[in-house]
Amino acid sequence: MKQIFKYVWKYKLLVIVPSIAMTLAIFLDMFNPYLQKLITDKVFIGKEMNLLWPILGGFIAVTLLRAVFGYAKEYLFDVLSAKISIDLKKDLFDHIQKLPFKYFDNMNTGELMSRIGEDVDNVWRSVSFGLRLFVENIIYFVTASVLLFVLNWKLTLLCLLVMPPIAYLALKFEKKIGDSYGKLSDQGVLLNTAAQENIAGVRLVKAFAREKHEILKFLKLNHENFDLSMEQNKIISRYFPPIEFLTNIAMVFLIVLGGMLVMNETMSIGTLVAFNGYIWMLIWPMRMLGWLTNLMAQTNASAKKIAKIMDEEPEIKDTEDSFRLPVIKGDIKFDNVSFKYRDEYVLQDVSLDIKAGSTIAIMGTTGSGKSSIINLIGRYYDVTNGAIYVDGYNVKEVNLKDLRSRMSIVPQDTFLFSSSIEENIRFGSENASLEEIKEACSLACAADFIEELDEKYDTVIGERGIGLSGGQKQRLSIARALIRNSSILILDDATSALDMETEYRLLKNLNEKHKNATTFIIAHRISAVKNADLIIYVEDGRIVEKGNHEQLLTKKGKYYEVYCEQFKDFDTISSNEEVG
Repeated sequence: MKQIFKYVWKYKLLVIVPSIAMTLAIFLDMFNPYLQKLITDKVFIGKEMNLLWPILGGFIAVTLLRAVFGYAKEYLFDVLSAKISIDLKKDLFDHIQKLPFKYFDNMNTGELMSRIGEDVDNVWRSVSFGLRLFVENIIYFVTASVLLFVLNWKLTLLCLLVMPPIAYLALKFEKKIGDSYGKLSDQGVLLNTAAQENIAGVRLVKAFAREKHEILKFLKLNHENFDLSMEQNKIISRYFPPIEFLTNIAMVFLIVLGGMLVMNETMSIGTLVAFNGYIWMLIWPMRMLGWLTNLMAQTNASAKKIAKIMDEEPEIKDTEDSFRLPVIKGDIKFDNVSFKYRDEYVLQDVSLDIKAGSTIAIMGTTGSGKSSIINLIGRYYDVTNGAIYVDGYNVKEVNLKDLRSRMSIVPQDTFLFSSSIEENIRFGSENASLEEIKEACSLACAADFIEELDEKYDTVIGERGIGLSGGQKQRLSIARALIRNSSILILDDATSALDMETEYRLLKNLNEKHKNATTFIIAHRISAVKNADLIIYVEDGRIVEKGNHEQLLTKKGKYYEVYCEQFKDFDTISSNEEVG
């Protein structure tokens, strides 16, 4: 909750002004029971009719002023809570953006969506209603108690006897309901994640006819959510009725003892009427204590979960003395680099010296560490041992934004936004003109299929590019990378969905028209890597072979085995033609 109060105090004026309005509104409320006392004792019983209109005028004035201050209080507190909600969502989103790849490796989308949505909304409700009502009820309780003691201290003490048990119940309720909200929030994350994954993968579910399985899985989670909700309701039903009962007891004491005091003529009827008005200013805070405790427990649970994310310190960030990276050529050096992930070495003793403008191909079996090599260049992960240099600068010492802005990457998992083709490609360069976009698409061999679409570059593609083929999505991703015109280009298995003819044309375009960039190509097909200046073969996190196509074939090692496997049919056909 400390972090939430930090946001509250950011808008001091929006705290002070409505608080003053709230205090004035409460102050005016204190007049009504007293005016009721006057009109009962002086006008109705004392027959002083000349006081009727002045007292009624007082009622009207108090009511109008109360309405004005009440409106100001409600409106400004709502503005405050809305601003806090906006800032909290923004800061939470900004913080999530700063977290490294490693954090998202262990975090699901559903949980983060719950934190930004449901948990921030819980905080909004607390600031808008809960916090204000809590302070308001304290003021009502204290002020009304003082006035009640002035009217009749004996009757007040008797009515206040029920307050300590109510406070005790509220404290016990807060502890139990807080634990319940924590469990319910965690279950809500599982429910949201299941729904999000199922909707995102609905085509796969239908393709495998797994609808029933997914429905049952969701029903199981939903039933667990129901059980936790029922557990929470049992806690509420266990504590709310006793609180209601005790507050009603106070009214019984008032009616019985107050009535006896009136009959004994030790208290006037007007005083009893006023006492009744003030006693409700005690009863309502006590009755709302359970509801407020419930709300504050819910908010506290949400605030803890938000704080857990906000307290997550980005492992990869700029150092205090990091410097701005100038325009680079693209020289890259791996100096005895090792990388450990989840306590296991993924890369060991990797050393490379790559000249600007070179094309480097990386091959190897699945899980051998190919993607880890290129992920270390942009500091998406940090090296465990050794160092990586770009144009002689240690990547750990340069500004992160500068480093990554000098790179273009086509990730293995192709991702496109639910917007137009033009907007997806412009993501690579915000200020790119339409002509530059078309040129990038032409280089990526995407222009042909785009021109065949009805809306062409204005065509809105579905979520993650649904509606496009795998090859089309990859070509758009490549165009998005090319438009940056960066000094370093990384293609992580980016041509796997392309046919060999399209792949050949695309790589030819890169060699001819984008040859100044240092290009990394991760691929499994010999056809995609054979023209590279340097080919490295990775196995179990180590570089076991490196050289160009001809050199590696001569060595007859791992690369040669892959070559023979992929071209054995071609060699068989060629041999048969020679025999024939």
